[in-house]
Amino acid sequence: MGKDTGFLELDRRERDYLDPKERLNNYREFVIPPGDDVLSAQASRCMDCGIPYCHNGCPVNNLIPDWNHLVYEQDWKNALDLLHSTDNFPEFTGRICPAPCEASCTLNIIDQPVTIKSIEAAIIDRGWQEGWVTPQVPEKKTGKLVAVVGSGPAGLACAQQLARAGHSVTLFEKSDRVGGLLRYGIPDFKMEKHLISRRCIQMEAEGVEFRTSKEVGVDISFKSLQENFDAVVLAGGAEDPRGLTIPGAEMPGVRLAMEFLTQQNKRNAGDDEERAAPRGTLKATGKHVVVIGGGDTGSDCVGTSNRQGAASVTQLEIMPKPPEKEDKALTWPDWPLKLRTSSSHEEGVERDWAVLTKRVIGDGERVTGLECARVEWVDGQMREIEGSTFTLKADLILLAMGFVGPKKAGLLEQAGVALTQRGNVDADTENYATSADNVYACGDMRRGQSLVVWAIREGRQAARAVDEALMGVTELPR
Repeated sequence: MGKDTGFLELDRRERDYLDPKERLNNYREFVIPPGDDVLSAQASRCMDCGIPYCHNGCPVNNLIPDWNHLVYEQDWKNALDLLHSTDNFPEFTGRICPAPCEASCTLNIIDQPVTIKSIEAAIIDRGWQEGWVTPQVPEKKTGKLVAVVGSGPAGLACAQQLARAGHSVTLFEKSDRVGGLLRYGIPDFKMEKHLISRRCIQMEAEGVEFRTSKEVGVDISFKSLQENFDAVVLAGGAEDPRGLTIPGAEMPGVRLAMEFLTQQNKRNAGDDEERAAPRGTLKATGKHVVVIGGGDTGSDCVGTSNRQGAASVTQLEIMPKPPEKEDKALTWPDWPLKLRTSSSHEEGVERDWAVLTKRVIGDGERVTGLECARVEWVDGQMREIEGSTFTLKADLILLAMGFVGPKKAGLLEQAGVALTQRGNVDADTENYATSADNVYACGDMRRGQSLVVWAIREGRQAARAVDEALMGVTELPR
């Protein structure tokens, strides 16, 4: 694969980015794609590994060494075909996946992994530019009707695969636009939403019917789906947020990250303020913002707050600060625990670790501060450090502490499917069937909060399971 001596001759070279001062003026993507020659050279670094551990790291089983070699030879069309054989939406994963494949790359042992994510994004972007991405319309229809509930990455992947197998697929989405958290939870500066819209056009041509602003369990009963469809796939995600249970958390200045991010994405889509913010405008402009939660969603809140003109932004994490560099002998090829600094962090933020929030300070209507304390972790147990209490100035506190599972009211209550101890829909990864007849589940609704790339994998595999159950055989890949 690649050039035998490529990894010896060339160092890793990542994509370039616009200067933070320039990119903070808008919500557009700010990655500067490398030229074809640079990409070909970077692809040449892919070693002829005895065991390509990048396959281990990639949930959708991307054929990474194969399309790296094709890019090295500048055979972009065949590279695209190989990429699409395992991933329905590489323009999504090539932008927002944390790239566990690169962590598993053999060259990561010396901190020089192949730029797999950059190459993946370049392949699919080239495909769209050249007009190579076209609808794959089935030669014949099966006569089977399938309902997919939820249009996030799992639902989209599942619906597309089932439509290509010849089934008539209707995809139900409770929001006004298709995409789930892809559209409303991820800021435009990480992934612009025209990428989702053009996939929807492709999928409609393939036979998928989109029904937006239709919440199953509220606007449409689950029973009606069971009566009118041969199979139902639950792909509604894990949207039940982890709450903050401290005094003062009920004040209006303490808000969920997803509400904050969704409002801005709706504004970017052209919605007026009444439609974007039905519960009232939520903006960081001129405010001292504290983001609770050190993950990707917290990082997205940081980037959005800075673009809105926050007076200051502080991000808190209850866990200890990770090491700057992982112990390769201990972690490779698994995903390592180490300090990660996102592009949003580089744009300006104060980060603090091992911090416990104690009390929101304010007058009941307006937040003025957040009382915190230092903690230490001993044998996996958290202990507050005596005398370590301190107060942060805060006008707006954003909760980005993750999700505890799918919401139960409405859809899942009516579906009556069995749940796991963690509160997710109970279904295995072989047939994705739930405890209810002809009802399947995939993505975060089944596995809990996870990555977009895992959702795509589960959507594809669930589609195969449904196709096999309906037809007795299937040609869809796992």
